[in-house]
Amino acid sequence: MNRLFCFLFVITCWSCTQYSQTEKYQKKRNNVLNVRDKVKEILIEDVFISNISYPYIIGRYFIVRDYNSHDKLVHIFDKNEFNYITSIAQRGEGPGEILNIGYIATDEANRRFYVSDWGKQKIFSYDLDSILNPLYIPEVKMETNVGRFPLEYLYINDTLCIGSVVEPIGNSDYKQLVAKWNMATGEIKPMIYEHPEIEKKRISFAVSAKYGVYVECYSHHDLMTLCSLDGELKYNIYGKKWNNRKTNAVSFYGDVMFCNDKIVAIYSPGEDRFGERGLGSKVNHPTKVVIFDIEGNYLKTLDIGYSIVNFCYDKENNRIIIHFDDDIQFGYLDLDGVI
Repeated sequence: MNRLFCFLFVITCWSCTQYSQTEKYQKKRNNVLNVRDKVKEILIEDVFISNISYPYIIGRYFIVRDYNSHDKLVHIFDKNEFNYITSIAQRGEGPGEILNIGYIATDEANRRFYVSDWGKQKIFSYDLDSILNPLYIPEVKMETNVGRFPLEYLYINDTLCIGSVVEPIGNSDYKQLVAKWNMATGEIKPMIYEHPEIEKKRISFAVSAKYGVYVECYSHHDLMTLCSLDGELKYNIYGKKWNNRKTNAVSFYGDVMFCNDKIVAIYSPGEDRFGERGLGSKVNHPTKVVIFDIEGNYLKTLDIGYSIVNFCYDKENNRIIIHFDDDIQFGYLDLDGVI
């Protein structure tokens, strides 16, 4: 009997050790570097861009999706000097026009980018070599399913994309999950891992095909999850304010992306999302990003010093381009010597 007890005790301890290898608790993230003086403002004078916009990089271009634009919804700049080139994607219901612009995915290999129209339930394909032609009309890449569609995704090829998918629940709610998506057939296969304690999942998301992982950063929980591209859990990374409480009143993670072998995420440590005035007031934007290695180990925090809305990564120049809600609207931060 004693031998059986000892055997079960050893097995239990071994199992706990195995499980704990996937759980990382980071109580201290106090390696803070103030980089406000390193942020270089990007002056955009030739076109008005609203505050509801999002930056992207493809090839030699810096692209801004402007949800509130009255006419052209996508503005294109040179990514090195940020000179304005043109605007495309006319708002409207006509052929090639965009009714309700959504995510933009890049296809570097084929020099294309794909623009989701959530109003028409279509994805349009834009050829980089044709966008300067004022008569150019994009092709329809595919039609999407109104019941389940990708909110954002990494395009690898026509038969493999990995994205954050939304699935409507009733009339006013939705479920968010990570899935493999076949653009050729429309088939969506959800990933196998979901955190068992999260009741209402709201995440930002990024994929590294090079390192074979994707990351989920939770908007209203102090939690980041790393998984393989097959959806198997690698690590759950918990901050000091982790709990499983269901709420959208506090903010933790914003946008996240892979910058070479680092994970860079906008982070607000459980602050009141809407400030003292509550729901309906202006969102409190964070001013910091946190840096992790490819296995989710904390490295440092960058205090940007301006209110951050979103950002993108320029791999060729090794810098992040940031959209602010502050004294400046766009700026960039060189990462050489910083992370």
